[in-house]
Amino acid sequence: MVRDSKKKEEKPKESPFKKFLKKRAPVYLAVIAIVIIFIVPELTKGDLQSNLPQNLSDEDKLVVDTLMSYNGPNNEGLSIMDAISNQISEYYPNEKIYDNKNTRVDISVTNLGEENYKVNFDFQSYKEDLHYNWNVNLQDGNIDGNDEDSKYIIDLVDFYD
Repeated sequence: MVRDSKKKEEKPKESPFKKFLKKRAPVYLAVIAIVIIFIVPELTKGDLQSNLPQNLSDEDKLVVDTLMSYNGPNNEGLSIMDAISNQISEYYPNEKIYDNKNTRVDISVTNLGEENYKVNFDFQSYKEDLHYNWNVNLQDGNIDGNDEDSKYIIDLVDFYD
């Protein structure tokens, strides 16, 4: 009888925490897998805003922010940033173009004098290159396209309902 009691004592008891984990481990693994598969890619999804160059001076950033946030004469609706993003998504449906290593967004700002600036926006990828050229007047907020593509974007924004 002494031996039987030793055998019972030699078995270590499982802690309640281990029992809890053993019962629910598959559920926790499934939840973690769902988060990794569905939620993390959405949070790290690339977009035009995150691909804009960060090495611009403060003055250039102000000009680019003014340009990209322009949303027509009534200040409502579609912005230039949204219009460009929509056009890019039309060229690349069902693709994560911003994750491609060949995708580049370049912006150059040139001061034309007295609150007037020229902004060149270039989107380059493995398939298509988009080039826009605008004049931005910071004093009155007027934005003019210098080529057909840029004028088209301005028209989209101005006449968006």
